[in-house]
Parts: sequence; C-alpha cells; structure tokens
Amino acid sequence: MTAGAAPLGKLGFAQGQVIQEFGYDDDVDDGVRLAIEQLVQGELEDEDFDEGADGVLIWYRDGDEDLGDLLVDGLTKLFDQGFVVLMTPKAGRVGHVEASEVEEAASTAGLQTGGIVNVCANWSASRLMSPKGPRR
Repeated sequence: MTAGAAPLGKLGFAQGQVIQEFGYDDDVDDGVRLAIEQLVQGELEDEDFDEGADGVLIWYRDGDEDLGDLLVDGLTKLFDQGFVVLMTPKAGRVGHVEASEVEEAASTAGLQTGGIVNVCANWSASRLMSPKGPRR
C-alpha cells in the first residue's frame, strides 16, 4: 500500500517544505518516502543537512539509538513551528516500539504525541509536536 497525500497532510507535510530524514535504512517504506517527496515537491534531506527544516521524518526501530536523544537531535534542526513525524514498525513487525516508549521519549524531548496515522502496511506514523499553551 502506498501512502497518499491525505494521510501525509494530516501529519503536517505540505508543498514547499524542507523535510530532513533520520534513521534511513533498507527497511524503510520507499512508497512513503516517494509520496512525501512528491507532496513537498523536493527530495528528503539526510541527517547531515544543517540549514534548518520545516519537518523531520524519523524512522525508528526497537534497538536503535536512544529515541529521546534522536528526537532532541531532530528538534535542533527545525525552524519555528516545525514538526516531527516518527515512523515505527507496527505491532507484530520486527523492531516494533511500544507506545509507552514513544510517549516517554516524546515527553523527555518536550513533545507530545498527536495520534497515529496509517500510511503504509508495515510502519505507523506519529506526529509529535510541542504542547499547546504556555510551558510551566
């Protein structure tokens, strides 16, 4: 199943954005990557890109480096109002990440989860964003 523009739009992807990608490996969903590139009308930038991004796409599997650290690294590359989309293997797939681990890492990075969006067969997409309202 290939990702369409509607689910990707729900995650925050839009035409003209610069999107930086972290965690690319041979198991990522190329259909999702291509659909994002078509939607934003540009190629995804790699982890070494340092000019600032509108959004960050992170592919994360159980056993990868610390998720909280990875989220903080991604946040440092974002422009104001930028967003993070975290892709994790779905339940029952190799590398599945428990929702509680995602919540804990997001909270540690100062983010909250905005729900899961179904974009492909093997990966779940979660939009992570800054909490609404003033920080305490």
